[in-house]
Amino acid sequence: MIALCVIARLLDYPDRALFDHRQDLLDAVEAASELAPQYRIALAEFIDQFCARPLLDVQADYCELFDRGRATSLLLFEHVHGESRDRGQAMVDLMEQYRADGLELNSRELPDFLPLYLEYLANGDIERARGGLQDIVPILALLAARLQQRQSPYAVLFEILHSLSGADVEFENLQPQVAREARDDTPEALDAVWEEEQVKFLGEQGCASAQQAAHQRRFAGAVAPQYLDVAQATTRSTGS
Repeated sequence: MIALCVIARLLDYPDRALFDHRQDLLDAVEAASELAPQYRIALAEFIDQFCARPLLDVQADYCELFDRGRATSLLLFEHVHGESRDRGQAMVDLMEQYRADGLELNSRELPDFLPLYLEYLANGDIERARGGLQDIVPILALLAARLQQRQSPYAVLFEILHSLSGADVEFENLQPQVAREARDDTPEALDAVWEEEQVKFLGEQGCASAQQAAHQRRFAGAVAPQYLDVAQATTRSTGS
């Protein structure tokens, strides 16, 4: 499914190369026969509007949406296992699944990063792609509902993924649940998470002062932007 490659690229961290290859993306969408006509139009419109904006603004919006809080995280197991130990085993199992299908990771991304998973599915036949999407439909539906609530244009990408899966899920049924959720990307929510994790860390170490904690927080704030650049998720065939 060429549409999966296009959506994977659009869900990755936006860079200049993406904007420079806008026409290539549009040509790929036009050739994506697996897309229903209305979704082909919607995807082309998303690309046009996406690439018409200043790159720095698009990058800032991406980080605000996908890198702050967990509700809209693009790490699949974040929505299934959270911080439990089961997440580690799930990562191992997914890596083994990639290897069993002849692929090795060629990026610094975690194996459950959604754009990476979509590229993996795109490298197989249509049955595997559809089955792989059906495996994550509950996550896709929840993300679509949350993005719709936030009036994000990215929501349409998740609607298209749902349509490609062939599964029957009504996004509208999730809206009441999403409406009751507390936002986890506000400054107050992020501060609360940081304080909780920092207290646990200091308690485990038993030798850090409040002054050291304040210094660590200022230092983290100073260096965080350099880690916002998400490496492009790629896969390569084993032995290639």
